[in-house]
Parts: sequence; C-alpha cells; structure tokens
Amino acid sequence: MKPARSQRLPLRGMMHHALTWGEAGAPMLVLLHGWMDVAASFQFLVDAFARDRHVIAADLRGFGGSAWQPQGYWFADYLADLDALLDAVAPGQAVDVAGHSLGGNVAMLYAGIRPGRVRRAVSLDGFGIPSEQDDDAPRKLEKWLDALANPPAFAPYAGLAAVADRLQRNNPRLTRERAEFLARHWARVLPDGSAELVSDPRHKLPFPSVYRLGETVAAWKRIVAPVLWVAGAESTIPRWLDAHPEGEMGVDGLDGVRRRMAAIRDARLVVVPDAGHMLHHDQPDAVARIVESFLDAP
Repeated sequence: MKPARSQRLPLRGMMHHALTWGEAGAPMLVLLHGWMDVAASFQFLVDAFARDRHVIAADLRGFGGSAWQPQGYWFADYLADLDALLDAVAPGQAVDVAGHSLGGNVAMLYAGIRPGRVRRAVSLDGFGIPSEQDDDAPRKLEKWLDALANPPAFAPYAGLAAVADRLQRNNPRLTRERAEFLARHWARVLPDGSAELVSDPRHKLPFPSVYRLGETVAAWKRIVAPVLWVAGAESTIPRWLDAHPEGEMGVDGLDGVRRRMAAIRDARLVVVPDAGHMLHHDQPDAVARIVESFLDAP
C-alpha cells in the first residue's frame, strides 16, 4: 500500500482528520468520501493510481477522526468545510476534486458554487437524490422531531472481525483483506475487546429539509470545469432515481442519470462493469484508470 500521512486540520473551528498521499508539487487531488465512510476508504483507489499525485482526503465532520457536531449535520456545512479545506491546502488555486456518493454530490455542488476553485470534478456514483415535493415538508419535519426525541445509536460489535463481516455483508464483492483494512478505520476496539463505529450516530437522523432538484440543477449549470460521472453497473443508486417523477427508466437504468447530466455543459458518463455503489472498492484499478485518463486529458 502507498503510505498515508495522518494530520489534523482546524477547519471552521472544528478539528478535522485528514490523510495525505504523495508529495507536494505533484498534481493535487482532493477526495471526499461518502456517508458513513472515512477518508481511508480511498486507499485502494490511491494504490491503483499510475501517476504520482498529491492526494488529500479528509474525514468529513462527524466521521472517522474528525470532530462531532452536537447539533447534527447539515449539507451546507460540507460545502463550507470543503471551501475551508481548499483555502488551507491550495489557497487561490483551482484543484481537481473527486468524491464518492455524498462526497460526489458535495464536489458537484461546490464546482457550481465556486467555479473558479475547481479545475476538474469527478463524482463516483453520486448523482443527487430523488426529487421531493413541497408537500413532503411537514412529514419530514415531523419525522425529524420524533428522531430528536429518540436519538439514534450504533449497536456494538463483538470485535473488528465482526465489523469486517458486516462490511462484506453490505458489499459481497469486498475481499476479506480489504474488509479487515476498512474495519480498522471504521471502528475502534474498546477495552473489553468489542468494537464501536467511530462515526457520530447522529448522521442517522433523517433530513428535515426537502430536496429540490431545481436548486441543485441551478448550481450544476454554473459549473465551468469538465465533469466526469462514474457509475457502477450494478449500483442501485441510478435506479433509485427512478422512484421520483422525472420520467421512465431506460433499458440500462441510467436514463435518470443522463437527464441530470444534461444540465452540465461539459460532462461525460462512464460505467464500470461488475461494480456496485462502492465501485472504488470493487474495481479500484478500473476506476483509477478512468479517473486518471480524465484528469490528465489535454
């Protein structure tokens, strides 16, 4: 494995844990992980990169080694944290930003909100979420209030081996070696030998706000950087988009993705065979080739 350096960065008054691979001076790539994940999740992708790169991946607030937010988590904070991270590691520069799932959605919105800060943007299986309606607002707020009264918690695990078992149940393509590596970063061992997840269980709280696709599309239309969307051929995420009234799903299950991609002036879509939502775990070599070809294109 390529060695990762661990560091702590103060961003917006909160300490964030970050991993860095490669040396300053090499092309910089900022990576953003997905929901209930950590920065170390990108180790396999970084290992597969053919070119030397200065890769920086931070644990998002409330995940991994980054500080928890007692008042819960709001999507806009991820954008502000990314803004602060880029100010810290690449002040005044436009850099390559890639993210998976939640992180991909953050990267895409940020590329439209701060178009001068992103040179190229990559989203790995992150295409927004199903659009919601105004009438959904009362129900969502009620569900959120109910959840606040009964805060979520994570069940303990018998040990790290049990965490690795859970990861493999979630993703049958995940090898045991990779599952055990991820378990060491996903969880910590307690004095009695059991293990608990290191992320804040408040991430399980339902969102109280309505997702309005039009607002997201308005940001995507402002993107000036070339954009790459990468989908796992066996991922349920593109098909998830069919559960809202944007139209019928095509034969390959990607029509919803293509309709959304049409809002971006310079975007391309690549599908990775034999890969699910965690495509950077399932096929890191293939994903690395696709991403590097895009980042290094003239």
